[in-house]
Amino acid sequence: MMQNLPFEPEFEQAYKELASTLENSTLFEKKPEYRKALQVVSVPERVIQFRVVWEDDKGQVQINRGFRVQFNSALGPYKGGLRFHPTVNLSILKFLGFEQIFKNALTGLNMGGGKGGSDFDPKGKTDNEIRRFCVSFMTELCKHIGADTDVPAGDIGVTGREVGFMFGQYKKIRNQWEGVLTGKGGSWGGSLIRPEATGYGVVYYVEHMIKHASGGKDSFAGKRVAISGSGNVAQYAALKVIELGGSVVSLSDSQGALVINGEEGSFTVEEINTIAQIKVERKQIAEIATQAAFSSKFKYIPGARPWTNIAGRIDVALPSATQNEVSGDEAKALIAAGCKFIAEGSNMGSTQEAIDVFEAHRDANPGAAAIWYAPGKAANAGGVAVSGLEMAQNSARVNWSREEVDSRLKKIMEDCFNNGLATAKEYVTPAEGVLPSLVAGSNIAGFTKVAEAMKEHGDWW
Repeated sequence: MMQNLPFEPEFEQAYKELASTLENSTLFEKKPEYRKALQVVSVPERVIQFRVVWEDDKGQVQINRGFRVQFNSALGPYKGGLRFHPTVNLSILKFLGFEQIFKNALTGLNMGGGKGGSDFDPKGKTDNEIRRFCVSFMTELCKHIGADTDVPAGDIGVTGREVGFMFGQYKKIRNQWEGVLTGKGGSWGGSLIRPEATGYGVVYYVEHMIKHASGGKDSFAGKRVAISGSGNVAQYAALKVIELGGSVVSLSDSQGALVINGEEGSFTVEEINTIAQIKVERKQIAEIATQAAFSSKFKYIPGARPWTNIAGRIDVALPSATQNEVSGDEAKALIAAGCKFIAEGSNMGSTQEAIDVFEAHRDANPGAAAIWYAPGKAANAGGVAVSGLEMAQNSARVNWSREEVDSRLKKIMEDCFNNGLATAKEYVTPAEGVLPSLVAGSNIAGFTKVAEAMKEHGDWW
């Protein structure tokens, strides 16, 4: 086991979650040499840190920190998003990059793992300030990335606008048009369904969970689905749930939660589009919660997450905001509300205490169906999967249709589910009547694929 890193709590949490899963399986018993692989893979290949100096609209110089964690390139170029948010630090980026290694492996595409970003906050900034920051950020980052080296994407705080500003600066400095960033505009190299991919993908993954648990007899139809967040992931997950016949009973942001007022009803497509528009304007849900169209149907709870504030039953929960957004007590509340399926649209959306609660209920209590939990590295892999498809389209100088990309996304999410399921059955034999652990299966499947490639490269032996 690696040394404790109290100054990197998020990374330590991610590492312990993976390591404890491997320890509690038969993997090290069957292949003890993999302990060395775990030690090697837990150290980034490279960490880049730099200052970002930019000028605000008042002509005053501002300074932020920029980062890129190039964690592992065993399976392909480093791949992972850039996050612009005041909470960004090295621990958070190492946790995200570490998770990204195994998530990317689970897609079956040739991508390594990395993550980056800055403690810059786009909220409250003008478009010109954001552009000047992105130009300064990319002026340094461009020295370390490339289509066959490291291909960043967007993440929290980085939309198509920021990607466009950064791509333009990369092209000016390097004098190259290449697929160095994903999440590009549709008219200049972006892939269809990239904005929707993470949200759609988590719903496609849960579809397989529901079908497997019910022997193919059940679906999203009639399900009450609690979703946190209100960014791209939450918006498109909600729209796909509605398309499949489910009801969306909550959305949220960093300031509070908006939930259905009562035990019936659902967000509509129009209401989700309204929320999407205010997020484009960098506003909070609170700004529309008091409008007549919303106040009669919804309840807004300032400073709260949705999990303990929803009336009636919850069938499916999709944490889709940020890390550690479901606590142990909230996990118990979800189970008490009847929740049977939990899948993370966010990265490490559940605390370890919450995961322990969910995993302890995979065996059906008397008279109740079992609880099934899917970790973010599997359930939210749809976003990076379509980023990988965007890289392929850029390399071939082609554009696939919406139907082609969606079909490939569905297949990747199906394979991701089946791979985790089969691996769990191989290395963690469940007791009679207990659902296989998708946490264990996904962790082991992703880790072993990366470890084998590293061994063949001579990174460990």
